[in-house]
Amino acid sequence: MNISEETIRELTIKAIKELGDKATPESVKHYVENEISKYGNNVIKPSGSSSNRVILTSFGLNHMGIVSNITKILSECKCDILDISQKIMQEFYTMIMMIDISNSSKELKELQEELSAAADKLNVKIYLQHEDVFRFMHRI
Repeated sequence: MNISEETIRELTIKAIKELGDKATPESVKHYVENEISKYGNNVIKPSGSSSNRVILTSFGLNHMGIVSNITKILSECKCDILDISQKIMQEFYTMIMMIDISNSSKELKELQEELSAAADKLNVKIYLQHEDVFRFMHRI
């Protein structure tokens, strides 16, 4: 049985509505996965789905050390950067990374907490989402 993008979209919207202020990428993912599991074991995951990849997005006012601090944390946790895109527009910076965490010494939640602490020190925003959550949330 195939789960259509429309069904995933509806489940994601339902999750966000039901979770309200408690809706986080992880809680929405968990909710959607639980709902999909009700369809049985013969569900085909969306193509390109991977349980070991995460998407990191970061942005803020540009200053020295942002990329080096973020990549240092990822390196120390044995994460593999699969792809990276960075843009500096005058005083603003943005960066998106696709990261493989299959060999990481830390769980996704621990990585999120560590990167959040780094974001506070660097005075930037850093978001780390599981690839599947990113895919589901951006299908809406």
